Amino acid sequence: MITAPEQSERRFLIVSHTHRDEAVAATVEAVSALHAAGVIPVLDAQDREDFAQHIAVERIEQLGRETSIEDLEAAIVLGGDGTILRAAELLRGSACPIVGVNLGHVGFLAEMESYDLASTIERVLARDYTVEERLTIDVRATCDGEVIADTWALNEASVEKQRRMLEVAIGVDGQPVSTFACDGVVIATPTGSTAYAFSAGGPVVWPSVQAILMVPIAAHALFNRPLVTGTDSELSVRILPENIGPGVMWCDGRRRTELPAGSTVEVRRSTETVRLARLNRALFSDRLVRKFHLPVSGWRGNRREGEGVA
Repeated sequence: MITAPEQSERRFLIVSHTHRDEAVAATVEAVSALHAAGVIPVLDAQDREDFAQHIAVERIEQLGRETSIEDLEAAIVLGGDGTILRAAELLRGSACPIVGVNLGHVGFLAEMESYDLASTIERVLARDYTVEERLTIDVRATCDGEVIADTWALNEASVEKQRRMLEVAIGVDGQPVSTFACDGVVIATPTGSTAYAFSAGGPVVWPSVQAILMVPIAAHALFNRPLVTGTDSELSVRILPENIGPGVMWCDGRRRTELPAGSTVEVRRSTETVRLARLNRALFSDRLVRKFHLPVSGWRGNRREGEGVA
């Protein structure tokens, strides 16, 4: 049973993992910093069990037992984008902002890097951040009139082949658009445009753009370009009944559903958002350049008045 905390108590969720020594060290540092500031650190049940050999977990509250998500002021996520996606899943339906500290490779969703951990915690404790709301999608899969999955995604929902190429029909707002054979189809948010959809050849979409993307994967069709729709649209992918073998649906690479031939996946904008805490005012273009190491040495956008264009 969860008891209501005192109003003066501050609670921060820490989401991490024990798969890398760097993540363990960062978690120990974060817990120590929160204790020193008089803030109660919180872990979910799995993390609390995993970190029992590294941290005095009796001084850490457990999410869903001593602490509810409504009691959390913020979540500090230590890891890569996969860890941030797990945090978004834990916090689904709450107003708790997520601060990502990148311990992975690209870490596109993360706000800060591991060497900034101490200053990141100081600024979060001082509430020195803004909150950015990211669009999410509701995802429903049906087959023969039966709902086989009712879930959501922050990045994307993907319909993929298992063994053989899929024969699919895609549609928008209940109207057919095309039919083709492919390895799969990705339906992504702007946040997910730099993830799986990007790898499949989709466009990079700024997070402020209200849109949903549909990106075919290795489609055998003349019309195989990505589609970008408004957020009022409903996008669908149907695995044709004559398809040989089943497909599979992944949401954010975390939740898996088998899709028999004849299944339909429908995607629409969700009423729920994910709240990302931002500690700096860098533009999305700056983040894009930094995370993907893009060459910009020839940029002349800031040339002085009177200079010509080379």
